[in-house]
Amino acid sequence: MKLASLTSGGKDSIYSIYKAQQNGHTTECLITLLPSSKESMMLHHPNIKMTKLQSLSMNIPQIYRKSQSDNIDIEMNLIKNAIHDAMKSFNIDGLVNGCISSKFQIDKLSKICNELNIESYSPLKESDDQYLYSLIQHGFRFVIVDVSADGLNGSWLGKEIIINDMNSLLHLSKKFGFNINFDGGEAETFVIDCPLFKHPIKINYGKKYWDGYRGTFDIQEAELDYNVR
Repeated sequence: MKLASLTSGGKDSIYSIYKAQQNGHTTECLITLLPSSKESMMLHHPNIKMTKLQSLSMNIPQIYRKSQSDNIDIEMNLIKNAIHDAMKSFNIDGLVNGCISSKFQIDKLSKICNELNIESYSPLKESDDQYLYSLIQHGFRFVIVDVSADGLNGSWLGKEIIINDMNSLLHLSKKFGFNINFDGGEAETFVIDCPLFKHPIKINYGKKYWDGYRGTFDIQEAELDYNVR
């Protein structure tokens, strides 16, 4: 299939593109939507503006829209219009997303795709403790850009997760009861390199915001590192 990808820049949405490619599909464009606030139930907020670097590195064109409200109906209409634009401009057959176990999001996206008569494709089925290992082993590099769960403090903001961090994350997830894959929004990530990228993203400057429970790492300056690959 020729696909559009609903992409936030995080590990799951980028990995879904990779999995789709492995399964013989092509991604013709990215669809990236900036929510009006962090309270959105459908859209991710942190560092959406930096997805333009991911688009450039993957050489996949991007449809970029901004929502005027976090009202679910308004957001769903925005998603539908963006997908319709992708159908007209890129002749796509389906939409790939990075949902793992969120039935709410999968059902909402499937409804839109059914209305537009295209396929809704959710290739990520892994939901066990090996998921993050699998990402790292496949060459995915990502940093944590948002945390909102007991056990994840400000020290994780801006941190690239490597294999050596996994024991600590597993221990904390069991102690505090959060999902190790962050599938419930416990943390958000931003991919800085993967096999799809021609060049990695180099973060030059970022700023941490931490209120004692919830925090964000705002990437303020970044660029493609053309000295690598």
